[in-house]
Amino acid sequence: MKWFCSICCMAVLLTGGINSAEAVPNERINWGFKRSVNHQPPDAGRQLDNLVKKYDAFYLGNTKEKTIYLTFDNGYENGYTPKVLDVLKKHHVTGTFFVTGHFVKEQPDLIKRMSKEGHIIGNHSFHHPDLTTKTGDQIQDELDSVTEAVYNITGKRDNLYLRPPRGVFSEYVLKETKRLGYQTVFWSVAFVDWKVNEQKGKQYAYDHMIKQAHPGAIYLLHTVSKDNSEALDDAITDLKKEGYTFKSIDDLMFEKEMKLPRL
Repeated sequence: MKWFCSICCMAVLLTGGINSAEAVPNERINWGFKRSVNHQPPDAGRQLDNLVKKYDAFYLGNTKEKTIYLTFDNGYENGYTPKVLDVLKKHHVTGTFFVTGHFVKEQPDLIKRMSKEGHIIGNHSFHHPDLTTKTGDQIQDELDSVTEAVYNITGKRDNLYLRPPRGVFSEYVLKETKRLGYQTVFWSVAFVDWKVNEQKGKQYAYDHMIKQAHPGAIYLLHTVSKDNSEALDDAITDLKKEGYTFKSIDDLMFEKEMKLPRL
């Protein structure tokens, strides 16, 4: 028996521990990419592309079609979300709103409106922390708390799209959130729009929305931005004139599922 135990212990030491194969890095990563040039899809680089793909996350739609997916981050309300919703309703565009626990608690009427008007309510964590500093249980609590809060308002538990706060993540975070059943959605179009005291005017936001457009673009827009609320109507109108169509993240997920090989 002692001989058997010694052999087992040696095997564990040589392999680095029984669970070492399951361990994944928790090195902090900031989501980023080389911006679109001449309306070509941006490039996040091979390393990030491979990591994202490994855990079924994504930041692009179908890059062969002139399709745009509008997503919004809602950390708190600054008075402009109703106008954004008005614009989306006018153009029959379905948006995805990644909300924090603070936003859900403070703006139940806006959550109800989003749901009633057919928009997707995504998860942006409850307290907007750096998820790489959290344990698996803490990550689950951050996300499930938002899901429960939204359910208490809408009666729906389908907000399983996740956007990591500030775009900060790690392989461990991707692994854990996938294990919990959440679908991570990054973005391919963004600009500095969240600084509420440094807004640069409607034209600034409009120019970025048009200049960075590309086939399969997933936009990240912050609803706290006055510039975004004023530019969105004209941007959607003019992007449609350029041949772009607007779809939802649900549409994109359906298309991805349809392309999976059938057993």
